[in-house]
Amino acid sequence: MAVIKAHPFDFPCDNKHLALIVIDMQRDFVEEGGFGASLGNDVSRLRAIIPTVARLIDGFRAAGLPVVHTRECHRPDLSDLPVSKRDRGAPSLRIGDPGPMGRLLVAGEPGAEIIPELSPIGDEVVIDKPGKGAFYATDLQDILKARDVRQLVFAGVTTEVCVQTTMREANDRGYDGILATDATESYFAAFRDATIAMITAQGGIVGCAAETDHILEALNG
Repeated sequence: MAVIKAHPFDFPCDNKHLALIVIDMQRDFVEEGGFGASLGNDVSRLRAIIPTVARLIDGFRAAGLPVVHTRECHRPDLSDLPVSKRDRGAPSLRIGDPGPMGRLLVAGEPGAEIIPELSPIGDEVVIDKPGKGAFYATDLQDILKARDVRQLVFAGVTTEVCVQTTMREANDRGYDGILATDATESYFAAFRDATIAMITAQGGIVGCAAETDHILEALNG
């Protein structure tokens, strides 16, 4: 069994039961004109992690380990979009409104797609999720069980919202989780840092955290 150098403790890594979850690396979140930008956010922070996420994905592919991609998006009729979610705040565009890349966060629209640099290949699973967490209203748990996955590495955006929510969901379901700290990002640096601190607090109450290099070293060990 390999060991990933991590915080707050080194993470025993059983590659036979390990998978990578890449959260919401979608055009709507990381490109100008998408939902993230409509909220007034600087998407350049999120774009900066693309090469590192790509390296992490390539490492899992080379090791023959599962890669799961998620997309936060809604049905075209918005029947799975609560009013409380659509009407929050005062963005320039709301979920479902027409934008430069089609209707924002709507399944099948260009903006809801994963960015070309990180496109899924082969039989890699893509989970469309209507909520923040990737387990809510999806078949993710059944997919992981079918592949005998027990440990999860997390990457993607945003750290404090969909990444953290999915890590907490996974923790409640008995999965060991580790966050790739340089392969996740927030529109707000303080939120990213605070989330990593919360996840790893109290002896890793939600999970561990490690740099991508350390994760890849364990895959290759």
